[in-house]
Amino acid sequence: MIAQLVLSVLLAAILLYAWTEYRRSPTVALLSLFVATAGLYFVWFPAHSTWLAELVGIGRGVDLILYTWVCISLLVLLNLHLKLRTQMELITTLARKAAIAGTIPIADSPTSPAHSRASGNPEPLARNL
Repeated sequence: MIAQLVLSVLLAAILLYAWTEYRRSPTVALLSLFVATAGLYFVWFPAHSTWLAELVGIGRGVDLILYTWVCISLLVLLNLHLKLRTQMELITTLARKAAIAGTIPIADSPTSPAHSRASGNPEPLARNL
């Protein structure tokens, strides 16, 4: 009974989080709502998870829930990896374009020796390091 209450509180927190994040990411929020609701159902009616597990050929309900959780976790991990990889490629492209666009000919650069001699500044590169 204590485990059911603790799990119910945790799943209710997930429901609340999914509800508040709906505007930012509706797909993730809806999936979170569905999974947390199913989790609450199976917490309070564990015999139904066993019945469902036997229906699909798995011995115990907890095994079915564990296998499902592992699959969902792997999909989330793959999704995060792909998003991170896309972000890194975007940052690389942005940095490359910024570096190319930010090049200034040496003669016109404020840090060039010719410019510093003309302005009377004896330290042309030291202030930028």
